[in-house]
Amino acid sequence: MVRLFKKKHIGKIADIVFAILNFQKIFTHIVEINNPGLTPCIYAMWHENQFCIHGIPDKKHLNVLVSNSADGEIITHTLKKWGYSVVRGSSARKGCISSTMQLIKKLKDGECAALMIDGPHGPLHKVKGGVIKLAKETGAPIIPMHWFSSQKTFITLPSWDKMKTPLGHCNIINLYGKPIYVKPDTDDKEIAEQIKSSLAELEKRAPEEYKKAKEQKLWKKRK
Repeated sequence: MVRLFKKKHIGKIADIVFAILNFQKIFTHIVEINNPGLTPCIYAMWHENQFCIHGIPDKKHLNVLVSNSADGEIITHTLKKWGYSVVRGSSARKGCISSTMQLIKKLKDGECAALMIDGPHGPLHKVKGGVIKLAKETGAPIIPMHWFSSQKTFITLPSWDKMKTPLGHCNIINLYGKPIYVKPDTDDKEIAEQIKSSLAELEKRAPEEYKKAKEQKLWKKRK
């Protein structure tokens, strides 16, 4: 998000953003495919798919990592209004230790976490080490996730992360990969490659899974 506002205006802008996204919520319909339903766990997604957390049912016990930037302040404002728990910090910048410790505690207390693993500023589709550290410290499995819709109302924004978002009525699937358990002595590069490979496989499978969901009329069944 390009910073076109001053810090003193963040509150008002956050209210406007929340109002817009909350209105869109009425037209956004997400069904889950293969969510293992493990608790605790670490949901891992690319930054472009960050809005897919909206489809995770248990928002109250989901802790979302959000950067300490002004943009992050707006995101935090919206997430809290929707009932999510938010941990401020970064997997690669100042505030990393504090946010990591908070998430470790939350996971050990039996709650879940959600991380955009190539955020907050990229590089695109590069797995950063925060998600792996959390898995090693807590034993919580990493659950790769991806969302998809074939509708024209599922658009790609002209941002660095090519963020996907619904605009208008949109039926979407949240597709989950197999849990990835990380032993303390496992090589980080090996796990990063496993996560990346799982996300790539989900993206490849998504159109076919969406077609099946459409044939089964899963969105109508959900209502």
